[in-house]
Amino acid sequence: MSSSTNLTGASNQSTMGSLGRHKLFPREHMVVFVLVTALFFFWGIPNNLNDVLIRQFMKSFEISRFQAGLVQSAFYMGYFLLSMPAALMMRKYGYKTGLVTGLLLYSAGAILFWPAALIGRYGFFLFALFVIASGLAFLETGANPFIAQLGDPASSERRLNFSQAFNPFGAISGALIGTAFIFSGVELTPAEIDAMKAAGEYEAYLRSETMRVIAPYAVLGCVVFVWALLMMMTKFPKLAGEADEQNGGEKGKISDLFRYRHFVLAVFAQFFYCGAQIGTWSYFIQYVQDYTHQPEKVAGYFLTGTLVAFCVGRFLATYLMKFVKPNILMGIYSVINVGLVAIGVLFPGWVGLWSIFFTSFFMSLMFPTIFALGLKELGPNTKLGGSMIVMAIIGGAVFTPIMGLIFEATRSMAMAMLVPGFCYAFIAYYSFIGSKVRIAPLRSAQGA
Repeated sequence: MSSSTNLTGASNQSTMGSLGRHKLFPREHMVVFVLVTALFFFWGIPNNLNDVLIRQFMKSFEISRFQAGLVQSAFYMGYFLLSMPAALMMRKYGYKTGLVTGLLLYSAGAILFWPAALIGRYGFFLFALFVIASGLAFLETGANPFIAQLGDPASSERRLNFSQAFNPFGAISGALIGTAFIFSGVELTPAEIDAMKAAGEYEAYLRSETMRVIAPYAVLGCVVFVWALLMMMTKFPKLAGEADEQNGGEKGKISDLFRYRHFVLAVFAQFFYCGAQIGTWSYFIQYVQDYTHQPEKVAGYFLTGTLVAFCVGRFLATYLMKFVKPNILMGIYSVINVGLVAIGVLFPGWVGLWSIFFTSFFMSLMFPTIFALGLKELGPNTKLGGSMIVMAIIGGAVFTPIMGLIFEATRSMAMAMLVPGFCYAFIAYYSFIGSKVRIAPLRSAQGA
């Protein structure tokens, strides 16, 4: 498994010249490669549909920003609770079983939006989101190492970089789908609400807004279910590392992981990063509307734009890492984001909007870079270590409601953006200091 570790997440340290001579993947595994690569796209969609749901549920259920932030809490709790079971299942039964299980859970959660809308209960929606995220935990825990090992080890970084490039496209698609099909564009003034209540029409309006979520999620659930069937019918190759684990080879122990300081700090860094990313995107629409007074659809398209910036940033960072060490580049980007957040806090309005907008560009390299740095030198502990870093996605469930509480206390979405700023400061510390591997503890851990 150690050969796949440095490859997971990224692309980050690839040397394109030498890798160019190696095939991206074996021709006989093309179907499997396409099926698994598509998963990177699929799990990006619901992640950013959540950002639209937060605004939509505030309207249709008349809830506060703190309550709406529980969308992310329910969602990322699924990641936290299921990542380790996913790793253990795949260690015992193989990648195919784990990935199919993830797709079935994903599909079931999306279909549950239908009865949730019919019943009209916010708690039911939160449960459906938890089920979706439980499926995504299986997909993220399995797809990265599987793609890394599917072919020539010399082209693993390039292969994984190619597959990861589809994730931002899924994120952009999710924001566009939500903006186009969930947002109605109808935003009532207090006077209009009072008039509709007097006419007995307001409850029907709220119900119609709730029902708008059914179609996008039902279609998504059906597509994902079909993909699960395709994967069931496809024969997966037995990878070298997978075969060793299932034949009783060394598998590593969770307790060993705590001997690796750079790994432990990577878990915290990923926790803070996910809090910053998810919190920023969750409330970006609110920030746009509060300080520029744009309608929800326009704000939704701004969200789509910041996701495009994220996508461009990932490609550019991959190129820059040919010349700049990944941890140094991430540290520089983190410091820049601290500055951009400060502008967004101090100058809310169009200047602040564009500052928060461009934090997506500079955050784009953080997840895969933290992932790769944290897994260095873990050896047989790599798969368990990877699942623990995926569990750190729970940061999105923690920091998003905190931002909602700050808004409730201050009535300022700008002040709530201090939370991502704090997160980027910790990532800067990890980049420059905490990511350094200490050789002696690692050697003692391997010999223990």
